[in-house]
Amino acid sequence: MMTKRSNPCTKQAISANRSFARQGSRNTPPFQSPAATPYQGGIFMYTLGIDIGSTSSKTVILEDGIKIAAHVVIPLGTGTIGPETALDEIFRQSGISKDQITYTVATGYGRLTCPEANAQISELSCHAKGIHFLLPQVDTVVDIGGQDAKALTISPQGKLAAFQMNDKCAAGTGRFLDVMARVLNVPIEQLGPLSETSEHPATISNTCTVFAESEVISQLSAKVPLADIAAGIHNSVAKRVAGMALRLGRPGCMAMSGGVALNTGVVRAMEREMGCPILVDPLCQSAGAIGAAVLAYEKLSKSKE
Repeated sequence: MMTKRSNPCTKQAISANRSFARQGSRNTPPFQSPAATPYQGGIFMYTLGIDIGSTSSKTVILEDGIKIAAHVVIPLGTGTIGPETALDEIFRQSGISKDQITYTVATGYGRLTCPEANAQISELSCHAKGIHFLLPQVDTVVDIGGQDAKALTISPQGKLAAFQMNDKCAAGTGRFLDVMARVLNVPIEQLGPLSETSEHPATISNTCTVFAESEVISQLSAKVPLADIAAGIHNSVAKRVAGMALRLGRPGCMAMSGGVALNTGVVRAMEREMGCPILVDPLCQSAGAIGAAVLAYEKLSKSKE
């Protein structure tokens, strides 16, 4: 059973976060967590988190455990030049050298392939810690990645409390949306805005990606408007993911992370299925890397005690 936080998800917070999410910026000004406590050792400290996913690589440099000095998202994942590019780019953008990084934690699907890392930590723990850093009032997170979807509950200390995960099927993942966008011949970043113009959302009854693709092609042949099909696709994703998330109980305050959280159509559909508003931070795609950098800082802080 989940305990509600004292800080509810306010309408003002929802509105502000939606506005940020629409911008989808990859390069935002330095961010300081209201929940973080600065290191008391008197030494200026940089930690680095790298989240190597199936379709993208994210890096974050954290300054003294409280401020994001730089963050980078590269749309190439494990097994590509994505991780190396993300590392090179964050050092270039920040002006911070590799020698200045005190500790590095890798997370994500390809975390074991990162030779620069001092430690590897589960993406579940990193996403929980990252969202807590960004949105400390949140107690439930849904992360939709390229190949899986996860629902997490978070303790008041930002630790993973419980989780549900779908990693056996592409349905309800970023991969599913990529396939559907290709069938509709619509850029993936335009799928959300397109669905919001729908007047009569189509019904996508199949959860299997292969059968759902055939169903969408049939609807295109029947001249169903693109906006209605896009809305139906988002509703299909939301039903599957919300069903998984609700196994953890009703959230007190909920957020979404991962690249799919930048799709406003999916977020709206998730809100309807969950029966509650959902926060989306502008750095939602980097939540895992942020959590990795925070956990790197916590490891160092403990070693200094």
